[in-house]
Parts: sequence; C-alpha cells; structure tokens
Amino acid sequence: MRIGNTNQTIGATGRSRREVVRAVALAALVGATGTLTGCGLFGGEPDPPPAPDPLAPLITGALDLAGRYETTIAAFPELADRLRPVAEAHRAHAAELARVTGTALPSATATAPTPGTGAGGVSETLGQLREAEQQGREAAAKACAGAPASRAALVGSIAAARATHLEVLR
Repeated sequence: MRIGNTNQTIGATGRSRREVVRAVALAALVGATGTLTGCGLFGGEPDPPPAPDPLAPLITGALDLAGRYETTIAAFPELADRLRPVAEAHRAHAAELARVTGTALPSATATAPTPGTGAGGVSETLGQLREAEQQGREAAAKACAGAPASRAALVGSIAAARATHLEVLR
C-alpha cells in the first residue's frame, strides 16, 4: 500500500477509496435531506395552529363586562362611584389572564358597547348587568373546575370576585 494514492482499491469488489468516500457522503446527504423534508422545512405542510387557550373566553368575557359597565356609567353618571371599581376589576382580571395565557389584550377601543346597555332605566340596566355578571361567574366557576392547579387559584378568585359584583348590583 502506497501513501498518497487515492485510487487504491478496497476489498474484493475493486472499489477505490475515493468511490467509497463519495458513496458514504452521498448516503449521509440523502439521509439528512430526508429528515429535513420530513419535518416540513422544504415546503411540506405547515404546522397546525396551536389550540386556543381554554382561558381565552374568560379574557373576552371580562373585557365585555368592563365595556358594559363603562357604557352604563356613560348613560348613568350617578352610578360611576358604584360601578367604576367593578369595571376596573374586570380589566385587571383580563390583564392577568392575558399574562398567564401569554396572549395580547385587544386595544381598549376594540371593546364595543353592548347594544341595549343603558337603553332602559337604571333598574333595567342593572338587571342586565346582573344577568351578564351571573353568566360570567358561572363561566369562571366552570373554567376553575377544569383548570390545572397552577391556574385554578386565579380563575377561582375571578369567580369569587364576580359573585361579589352581583352584590354591588343589588
């Protein structure tokens, strides 16, 4: 065997060392390309979008309730001292839920007032708020029951806060 001869034959098949190295390199390249195309890197199907977080409806609900309170305050300014803390609590709940779920809150202008809120008298409007608050409390209690332990305390405190909001609306 001479050193520096790149055309030496290997084994009984008579293949040169250069041919063997090329075959191994080609096999490695094909293997790597096969795995890359299998992961979708080269135009395969896109990854499916992640499932929405189960707490996302609570964020939307909290923002909707805050919007309802703000609309009611605009229609009945005499209720501002009574209702503004509740609206602020709903905004705080939405912010904390967004933080926990890693979602962005929509802008404050994105919350549209609910039709009919403030259209009747004070007692009718407070009744509508009570009904919405009750539905929100039930949704939060249901979410709490299905939430993992790391989120259950937060969702449970939101359900409890909504129960106290019902008392403010009496």
